[in-house]
Amino acid sequence: MRITDLLQAERIILELKARDKDSVLKELAQEAANHCDVSDAGKILETVLAREKLASTAIGEGVAIPHGKMSGVARSLAVLGRSSSGIDFQSPDGQATHLFFFLIAPEDAASDHLEALARISRLLKKAEFRKRIIAGRTEQEIFTIIEGEDSKP
Repeated sequence: MRITDLLQAERIILELKARDKDSVLKELAQEAANHCDVSDAGKILETVLAREKLASTAIGEGVAIPHGKMSGVARSLAVLGRSSSGIDFQSPDGQATHLFFFLIAPEDAASDHLEALARISRLLKKAEFRKRIIAGRTEQEIFTIIEGEDSKP
């Protein structure tokens, strides 16, 4: 599975308006709802908040992967949100989070969901890749950066 199977340029938010964790999740849930089989942003948010209560989905190094599985979703999708100033997302390294890969998957897609999380996490461990995404000026430029890295084995 590739990130570009889940993400499209129009689902990239260049600069999140939100300035706190709950607002970030709400903004990302709304964007997901605009492109998802489940158009109720409140239900998407509820799903992701339930997962977030288990433990923060911030993985460190300025990255978080808020995610959830829910009924009514036919196909996994991702939204990428960026915050140049960074947001306290309860990251294990105590650093502000700048990149948010928001992932929604069908309720019965356990293996695909885990594969997507692993792929996103693996790619975002690369410092140079993160810097290039943060420096991207347009949604299409960021998508092209992701597409290039995503095509590598």
